[in-house]
Amino acid sequence: MKAVVYRNYGSPNVLEVADVEKPVPGDNEVLIRVYASTVTTGDCNARGFVFVPPGFKLMARLMFGLRKPRKPILGVELAGEIEAVGKGVTHFKAGDQVFGIDGFRLGAYAEYKCMPEKAGLGIKPANLTYEEAAAVPNGALTALTFLRNMGKIQRGQKVLINGASGSVGSAAVQLARYYEADVTGVCSTTNVELVKSLGADKVIDYTREDFTSKGETYDIIFDTVGKTSFSQCKNSLTEKGLYLAGAGGLREFGQMLRTALIGGKKVKAGVSSERKGDLVFLKTLLEEGKLKPVIDRCYPLEEIVEAHRYVDQGHKKGNVVITVGG
Repeated sequence: MKAVVYRNYGSPNVLEVADVEKPVPGDNEVLIRVYASTVTTGDCNARGFVFVPPGFKLMARLMFGLRKPRKPILGVELAGEIEAVGKGVTHFKAGDQVFGIDGFRLGAYAEYKCMPEKAGLGIKPANLTYEEAAAVPNGALTALTFLRNMGKIQRGQKVLINGASGSVGSAAVQLARYYEADVTGVCSTTNVELVKSLGADKVIDYTREDFTSKGETYDIIFDTVGKTSFSQCKNSLTEKGLYLAGAGGLREFGQMLRTALIGGKKVKAGVSSERKGDLVFLKTLLEEGKLKPVIDRCYPLEEIVEAHRYVDQGHKKGNVVITVGG
């Protein structure tokens, strides 16, 4: 089968399309014919190893490989069709159209991928194309984890989303709107209209004004891109406000522990969910039209280098999709 592989860390030029052995599903795995994947910021970070959350560099090196990539095929989210199932699989069958995420095993930049039945995999929303479905899991699950699971978002709360036009941010604006919060999005000039169309009540253009200097306070500030800090945002939080560090590092985890022991403003950080139940919830929202994927560009698998170069620029709107076939 064809897959995108990389054997060394570096620029997008380390990526190449090659023929590799087609995987065989284990007893509790499914074999997926991949039709679409995405290029996430995390994929680019892993490829170049130029960024990890501050304080976790050694851990990331051990996970991804000290001198060269431990797992040569990147890609965390996908949409496709199940071609075969292991003898122990009970919830999926050949022919099922699926979407999902496999953040630890990677491997979605390929024509075929095996996933455990219990992994973050679900039936594709009927109203979405494969390209649209592939653009959902990473951003929407992260937004859901932080806003609902960590933030306990409530109707009527004032919520600010920093990085509102990105993969996580565009989903976060829509989910905050679904939970009937008062939503303020922060983005660049070119993305103001996009963020408004997603349901934001207010949009702040960060190239023209700093939301921390406006005197407004919020119940939740969700920084999806790691461009602010708790200390910068503290005065913009209500008395019991919550700072959600979507790209938090060791500092934010320390602040989370410290603020948990005292009253007042809190910090929370963590990793996103890959639970089936959360995918089912998102599927319902997608089919009801209450959540929609945002796609900036689509590239064929053969143009993976160009796709990574584009995402490296840091200006993508929503998601960049890779079409694999079908």
